This record gives sequence, C-alpha cells and structure tokens, in this order.
Amino acid sequence: MGWLEGNVAIVTGGGSGLGRALVERFIKEGARVGVLERSAERGEELRRDFGDQVEVVTGDVTTWEDNARVVERTAARFGRLDTFIANAGIFDFFQALPQLEPEKISAAFDELFAVNVKGGLLGARAALPELLKSQGSIIFTISNSGFYAGGGGPIYTASKHALVGLVKQLAHELAPKVRVNGVAPGGLRTNLSGLAATGTAQQALNQIDEFDQMIVGITPLRMAPTTAQTCGPYVLLASRENAAPITGVVINSDGGFGVRGIMNVCGGENL
Repeated sequence: MGWLEGNVAIVTGGGSGLGRALVERFIKEGARVGVLERSAERGEELRRDFGDQVEVVTGDVTTWEDNARVVERTAARFGRLDTFIANAGIFDFFQALPQLEPEKISAAFDELFAVNVKGGLLGARAALPELLKSQGSIIFTISNSGFYAGGGGPIYTASKHALVGLVKQLAHELAPKVRVNGVAPGGLRTNLSGLAATGTAQQALNQIDEFDQMIVGITPLRMAPTTAQTCGPYVLLASRENAAPITGVVINSDGGFGVRGIMNVCGGENL
C-alpha cells in the first residue's frame, strides 16, 4: 500500500516534465489524479498510459473556467479532492534586465506571471471548496529561483519569490482546515518553455547543451536530479499520515544550493 492510498489529486501541467512524473508517482502511491493540461496531444498520452486512474482536462491555467472545470470533473469522477498541485509554469530563459527590450517587458511580465502566479492562485481558489470538505492540502511548485539569484532572469525569479509569499499567506489564511506548502526543485532537464512575448516560446530547457553537466557542476551533491527523483517531497506533503503538522513550508529539493558556501562547491570531496 502506498502513502497516498485513496487520495485524489489534481496536477496542473501534468502532461510533461515534472508534472508528468508527479502523475505517475501519485498513481504508484495509490492516488487517482486529475490533470489540467494545455496540450490535447499530451492529454491523450496520459489517457492511454493511465486509463481510468486519470481525469484529463485540456485547458489553460490562466483562466478561471478551466481551473473550475478540472476541479468539477475530477471530484465528479473520483468522488472527492484531497490535494491540489499548482505545477504549471513557463520560463524567461535567463534574460537579464539589459537584454529585455523595453517595449516587450510588460507583455513578458504579464505572460509569465499569468501562468506561474495567477494560474496557481486561480487553481487554489477553484479547488478550495473540495479541499475544505476533505481537509486536504495545496502544494505549489516553486524553484531554487524562489530563494536564490541566477536561476532565471528577473521576471522568472520574481514570479517564484511571489509563490513563496503565496504559500505563507494561504497557509495563514486556510489553517487549520487546509495545509499549504511548496517544493522548490533545482534545475531539471524538462521541456519547460519560454515566452511568446520574447520569442522564446519554442525554446526548452532540455535543448540546452550540457545542461546536466552544468547542474552537476554547481550543486554540492554533484548531481542532476531527474523528475522522478523530485517527486518524493510532494508525496510527503500530500500525505496526511506523514505531514499532518506541516503547513507554510517550502522543501528545497535542489542539490544543496543553500550550502554552497564561499570557498568551493563541495568541501567534502576528500571524505
């Protein structure tokens, strides 16, 4: 029996990358999963691979209607909702302030914040009535960029810092009935894409040459985690048995960025 036997979860952006890995892991742990995914093709792949264990809605996290629809259909299909995971996101591809064309900043900001911040807020609000019934939880996918500079450009970094604040505020507001937490992964080789406003919408992290080597080189644990290796903290936070006292917390799952220090990346190589 898995940690999430009987749990019903929703994962936004669940058709690829970390979202897809979360769908697979939650099902393995005994959960059934609703997914809000903008790609109809990826949605069909989920249905083929997971059958009656998933309820897939094709839609956009930036709209209230689609967030409400995935909650309604998931609860109707599986009878309840225990966990809402705000995972969908887009990236600014490290565009620093001097590289941002002034006339494109507003559109780029609105596009990225609409997905990374507003999408999570809309989803949490849509899920709230069902989560109040089940005394469930909300989990936000944040990033190392929610804590440290250099993991993105200013727009992406600002969005992830905003989510840290959102976790704390919602945990404060929704206690004691609904727990609210986050997970902050480090760099992952996924198809996380860019922005239409800056012409990077067709770019993805997994297209960056030597991406894994770069992550290995900057993390004390000397590893480039896979999406599957990143799912454990979500399982923990969703588990009532194992995380009942935990709210307002962000688990940093980034290979140790917080302990890099000032002398070298890994001081214990000779141990």
